[in-house]
Amino acid sequence: MASEQISVFDMFKIGIGPSSSHTLGPWRAAERFIQKLRSISVLQAVEQITILLYGSLAKTGIGHGTDIAVLLGLSGDDPVTFDVNQVIPKVEQIKSSNILHLGGEKYIPFSYADQLLFLYDQSLPFHPNAVTFQAFLENGKAISETYYSIGGGFVVQDNDTETVLKEVDLPFPIDTAQQLISACMRTGLKISELVLENELAWRPEEETRKGILDIFRVIKECIYKGSHTEGVLPGGLNVERRAARLNKRMLKGRTYSDYDSWVEALRAGGKDFGYILDCVSCFALAVNEENASFGRVVTAPTNGASGVIPAVLQYYITFHDAYREEKIIQFIATASEIGSIFKKGATISAAMGGCQAEIGVSSAMAAGALTECLGGSQRQVLMAAEIAMEHHLGLTCDPIGGLVQVPCIERNTMGAIKAITAAQLALQSNPDKAKVSLDAVVSTMWETAQDMNVKYKETADGGLAVKVPLSLPEC
Repeated sequence: MASEQISVFDMFKIGIGPSSSHTLGPWRAAERFIQKLRSISVLQAVEQITILLYGSLAKTGIGHGTDIAVLLGLSGDDPVTFDVNQVIPKVEQIKSSNILHLGGEKYIPFSYADQLLFLYDQSLPFHPNAVTFQAFLENGKAISETYYSIGGGFVVQDNDTETVLKEVDLPFPIDTAQQLISACMRTGLKISELVLENELAWRPEEETRKGILDIFRVIKECIYKGSHTEGVLPGGLNVERRAARLNKRMLKGRTYSDYDSWVEALRAGGKDFGYILDCVSCFALAVNEENASFGRVVTAPTNGASGVIPAVLQYYITFHDAYREEKIIQFIATASEIGSIFKKGATISAAMGGCQAEIGVSSAMAAGALTECLGGSQRQVLMAAEIAMEHHLGLTCDPIGGLVQVPCIERNTMGAIKAITAAQLALQSNPDKAKVSLDAVVSTMWETAQDMNVKYKETADGGLAVKVPLSLPEC
């Protein structure tokens, strides 16, 4: 069987919140369905569209914006470029007008209540996150396609392999941590250097560098915006945004009009332990509050866990004076390789593995990346990733109200702090004496995921989701 090939830009995708599996994935699925209709030259013949949401997409679809995502995708809008300020207004217009502009080309009647169906009690066997699109044509025929959102914005169909394989000849095909360390030892390459060598199989080096820096641009814009936006998150839980208040307190009320001057001001605040903890928490809260507000974020490797890696990267930039392109590229490249090992050996989907598959994986990615950037060896990088995941094993996904808010947002702060701690431990340790390998923890995580009760897998049927009435405040 061919090895799965995962690029940096598979692990890190620009999109719109709040969920990679429930928002970005269904959005991409809707776009694929439109492409299908175009490819067989029937889009202009469509008279009606029906959307069927199954399993976890049905149970927590409203809270995760799945309905919003599929409508925008069917309208021909792209999550990378669509104006985030128009997300809600455009969907409300579709609902009120009962008109869908299919693919941005043809207006058809559409009833949100009757043609977008949440099948709460039905699940398809391949994956819990399933959506079927049905197009009914003028000649009486119908086109039906089912897609599965398998986490991190990845979308597949029944007739796909579980992932879409790219037909390239990678110089370093890697599936496991053992293969990764063997390649590094054989060549002397750092993990980030090996990743960049593999990326050359897809595109020239300058394109990869530019793409990674575009990823960072979205990350820093998201952190800055989230750190300066007050208010209450949408969705009905009435969760107050905290990042801006925390940021204001850290800077003693001073304001800065751009990211660069803001970072300099934070750096000037010193290195008191409590101050650094506040900063890291602020960075993570900022991203995930933006994510919960249908803001532009980067899957890292998912939307629900999109604050961990940015928070640790921003910590590195701020407190290790590392605001340099080379270090940012190194960090993101290393993180992507750690994430790909979890994607290949386990899952990055909370609907498959609980929150360990999202916060746990992102924490491991951040820990490994920080370790390499701070001068750790390849073995110390893998050790840091293992430590971070080891202490997320068994973490459930139990979003209150099906929203990516409680406990999701705070879990990003905890994942970031654990990543920094894991990196420090690894840098002060001899990895040759480690008792648990990264491959062992990946395997354990997958076994734990398979044993986990389905009510703890992003269904909002267990845990905090059923213990906290929606009318109560967050804390």
